[in-house]
Amino acid sequence: MNIEDFRLYCLSKKGVTEELPFDDNTLVFKVMGKIFAIADIEDFESFNVKCDPKIAVELREKHLEVTPGYHMNKKHWNTVNTHGSIPDALLQQWIDHSYDLVVAKLSHKDRNLLSSLD
Repeated sequence: MNIEDFRLYCLSKKGVTEELPFDDNTLVFKVMGKIFAIADIEDFESFNVKCDPKIAVELREKHLEVTPGYHMNKKHWNTVNTHGSIPDALLQQWIDHSYDLVVAKLSHKDRNLLSSLD
C-alpha cells in the first residue's frame, strides 16, 4: 500500500476528514473529530491505527510488521509497517477496525449525525 492508496481508502469512509495538525508531514484522519489513523506523508513506511487491546497483542505476535503504536498509547494503538508482506486487504481491515472503534466511542449525538451523512 502506498500513501495515496492509504489516503483514498481512509477518505472513502463516512464522515472522515484529513488534517496536518502536528506538522507538515503528519497526516491525520478523523471521523467526527476523533483520530483513527496517522501517517507520515513524506516517508510512508508505516501508519498508526487504533486497535482493541486484545487484538493488538495478537497482531503483534503474529506479524513482524505490527508493533506497539509509535508515539501513541501502546495499549490501544498499533504501528503497521507498509513495506512488509501484509496484503492491502488486511491493511484495509485494520483501518476499518480502527474507524469502527472510534465510531463506537462517539457520543450518541455524533453517531446520529454521522449516520445522517451521505
